[in-house]
Amino acid sequence: MKVLSYVLVYRKFFLIVFTLLILLPLPIILRTKEAECAYTLFVVATFWLTEALPLSVTALLPGLMFPLFGIMPSKKVASAYFKDFHLLLIGVICLATSIEKWNLHKRIALRMVMTVGVNPAWLTLGFMSSTAFLSMWLSNTSTAAMVMPIVEAVAQQIISAEAEVEATQMTYFSGSTNHGLEVDESVNGHETNKRKDKTIPVSGYSNDARKTSSNMELEKNSGTGTKYRTKKDHMMCKLMCLCIAYSSTIGGLTTITGTSTNLIFAEHFNMRYPECRCINFGSWFMLSFPAAIIILLLSWIWLQWLFLGFDFKEMFKCGKTKTVKQKACAEVIKQEYQKLGPIRYQEIVTLVLFVLMALLWFSRDPGFVPGWSALFSKYPGFATDSTVALLIGLLFFLIPAKRLTKTTPTGEIIAFDYSPLITWKEFQSFMPWDIAILVGGGFALADGCEESGLSKWIGNKLSPLGSLPVWLIILISSLLVTSLTEVASNPATITLLLPILSPLAEAIQVNPLYILIPSTLCTSFAFLLPVANPPNAIVFSYGHLKVMDMVKAGLGVNIVGVAVVMLGMSTWITTLFDLSTYPSWAPAVSNETMP
Repeated sequence: MKVLSYVLVYRKFFLIVFTLLILLPLPIILRTKEAECAYTLFVVATFWLTEALPLSVTALLPGLMFPLFGIMPSKKVASAYFKDFHLLLIGVICLATSIEKWNLHKRIALRMVMTVGVNPAWLTLGFMSSTAFLSMWLSNTSTAAMVMPIVEAVAQQIISAEAEVEATQMTYFSGSTNHGLEVDESVNGHETNKRKDKTIPVSGYSNDARKTSSNMELEKNSGTGTKYRTKKDHMMCKLMCLCIAYSSTIGGLTTITGTSTNLIFAEHFNMRYPECRCINFGSWFMLSFPAAIIILLLSWIWLQWLFLGFDFKEMFKCGKTKTVKQKACAEVIKQEYQKLGPIRYQEIVTLVLFVLMALLWFSRDPGFVPGWSALFSKYPGFATDSTVALLIGLLFFLIPAKRLTKTTPTGEIIAFDYSPLITWKEFQSFMPWDIAILVGGGFALADGCEESGLSKWIGNKLSPLGSLPVWLIILISSLLVTSLTEVASNPATITLLLPILSPLAEAIQVNPLYILIPSTLCTSFAFLLPVANPPNAIVFSYGHLKVMDMVKAGLGVNIVGVAVVMLGMSTWITTLFDLSTYPSWAPAVSNETMP
């Protein structure tokens, strides 16, 4: 038992050592560059899947192993760790830092929820829409972390309102009333005066007494191991939590910068197929936005039906008087919005820069009309999305946010400097350096596969798959990616699979976008487990959900996601990129097998 306890304590260390030793015969016996690169690939993949080492530390292994195996010189490997992607990421993080610093994200979320109303179903859709919109521009994790406290406050207020209504009704049946809480009940839109006439004020019953009674009831429920008055309350809390987790992930699909997997794909694709020039902010938005909208709406319907039921008659009933529950919910959202105060100068500037960045991204090279990049026709392809991101990102360090003052010995207050919208320290606290290194390691791994010839070897070995229908290949790769991303991080999954899927597409003479686009989208479909991605873990930490709740709900959303991606690949995405033919910008693969 002592030995077993030691093994459990040092299991990561043993896993690292055994992985390196077990795979060692591969380069020793075969003695080819392909085998040596495969050894590195298997080691990195194992460490990424098991997280025996931190993901970013594992990403540094190609920088160590490729020069030692003679696959790539150290200088060339090092250059793979900082690409155009990293400049784009820096600009986007500057925007995200300013948005969160000045609470613009909270204002946008609350305003969108206030717009859709307080009907439970519409409220859920409002939270999902606002969360998805924010996730288009912020990281999925920070979006979920920001919205969840608001959702939790609304859910608890709804539960408290129901308790108050129940306490008031009990008081009414006992022949007393409480003027501290006005219950607006109606029948066919008209107030029933009969109930009012029957109620007689009783001295000695105050608002405080009602609150005490309600709190006692809630405490009794918590003593039995639950904090919900009814099962419906519990289901509502589960629904709201899952809506935030899933919509923060779905929203990230829509923009290149929305999630790291999109960025990794765009950089890998543009490096491997530089002559294509078809993947940019605008083209990605056009292919992914319809898919995200459909997935979001179907997920909302699925979750609503799963936890609370879907009553169309109740949802679309016009002119119905709001219940106490809905009024309480609206009041919480209104109070949260009022706490923000009037919109400030810093929020306005951030919003203007945010809109300007989006417009410049869309108009750089829209495809159907010449974009502003045509002004630099002498240098085609030089200005990219990262150019826009850097331009706007630098403005956040230049534009004044407020004056810095000091008091002179005479007591006079004078301005001596100004503070910009964001500072370097604030930027550093937001910058995901671990993701930057992880992505760099993926680029180095992809370069090594090319230099060693492993990519061609894999492509030739996979060429028999060309006999299968293309839709079946897409479905298999999508399901494989969706399954793998549940147990491995999304960036690690896409970084690992892109160097394999690209040569597969080339070997079977299929447009690489046909396989890479659905695989990239499906990498984000990590909905099943709390550990599958950070938004899932954040909502799970609130204690409303069990693992099986997430598995049951996530399975349906996964199926919806894959189905919508397959639909898109056979309709608007095929039309957008002309996927029916093998493109001239993709290399022609010979039938010779690698040694």
